[in-house]
Amino acid sequence: MEAQTINPNNIIEKWVWYALILTYPFYVLGAVYIIAPVLGWLLMGYWAYNFWLPKQLRAKSIQVEPHPLVMLWLLGMFVMEVALVLGHLDFYLGIPAIIKSSIGWAKGWALLAIFIMIGATLPIRPEIIYRACCIICLHTLILIPLFVIAAYTPIPGTIYISPLKVIGGPGPEFFEFQLYGINPESLGPRWRFFTPWAPAAGLVANFYFIFALHEKNVRWRWIGITASVAMCLMCQSRAGLVAMLFVSPAVFFISKLKSPALWISGGIGISAMAVLATELMAFVETSVDEFKGARAGSSRVRAALARIAIQRWEDEAPIWGHGVVERGPHLVEYMPIGSHHSWYGLLFVKGVVGFIALAIPMACTFILLVARAQSCKTAQAALSCTFIIFMFSFGENLEILAYLFWPALVLIGIAFRSDTIEKSFHGKV
Repeated sequence: MEAQTINPNNIIEKWVWYALILTYPFYVLGAVYIIAPVLGWLLMGYWAYNFWLPKQLRAKSIQVEPHPLVMLWLLGMFVMEVALVLGHLDFYLGIPAIIKSSIGWAKGWALLAIFIMIGATLPIRPEIIYRACCIICLHTLILIPLFVIAAYTPIPGTIYISPLKVIGGPGPEFFEFQLYGINPESLGPRWRFFTPWAPAAGLVANFYFIFALHEKNVRWRWIGITASVAMCLMCQSRAGLVAMLFVSPAVFFISKLKSPALWISGGIGISAMAVLATELMAFVETSVDEFKGARAGSSRVRAALARIAIQRWEDEAPIWGHGVVERGPHLVEYMPIGSHHSWYGLLFVKGVVGFIALAIPMACTFILLVARAQSCKTAQAALSCTFIIFMFSFGENLEILAYLFWPALVLIGIAFRSDTIEKSFHGKV
């Protein structure tokens, strides 16, 4: 494969390619939130169409029998819908609420399984994802001067809200065209680019950073790395900075588990840490305090939301959850209970059933990718993405942001493929 030129080889790759490289035009239209669910369900329908065709009429590049772990993801996300319906029935929320929430499920939790399924069954090369996201990074670098200049001029931060918001979504911020935002604590500018809020930009920046590291073309690689770091710094996401510093080194060492040198150096390192244990513990405690103190108000609200979610889950709906998020009290600045944390949110909204429905597929994915990462670069990138998803699950609601990180889900699916992962697909669909 030529490292300099990456072009889509089939109609599936073209859909993925243009859905990514047109991210900023879609953002101007307020359509980013819409594109991912439409693309996901269309490609899922394409797979289903081939599944029901006679064998001799199927596209040869389609895998009609997904990896068992893909089926586990599909089952887990289906269980999410079951928990949602039963939670609504338990609290007598009504049929219209069930329909509305089910549509939300189709645009949220369902996408986690659907895009993993797409990557595992359809002919999509990882290089297409890497290069397309590097092109988004190039667009970001071009637009950063405009974003910065706008923040120091009378230009309003939010230019308009797209009329596409009539389609429905979690909130108007998903359809806003915004040049910059304001940090409520420092009152300084804070950028969220094409995402609904600044920490979500930190999440996206981490995925793009991983994709850039695996891009073969040096020029595109540095464009991706530079833009990803700039996005992470400008959005001022604490979790984003921590993930960017932690994930790649962690995956590098995990992917060397077969190397004797790793175990020797690890033994030496553990011995050194034992000697410096007191100093290391003090450093960790100081770092954690500084992390929380960087945005003390945000940390306080998140902690209060967690306590309320856990208490109400235990007392009111331990099995199936409450079915929907609820507006919190003044103590948490009226933030929805179950927000800002995927696991607490699952317990509150979908109970222990929903919690398990996500935990089991994610744990199994991690185990499989650790094994495959020992000999496969694509699996290493997918493992990095899984790490990022897991880390951000403690500060974000994954289902709400699945429309942004779907390329990472596709890459995880590619790493599940039964054929050689590094193999390129050259056949036409």
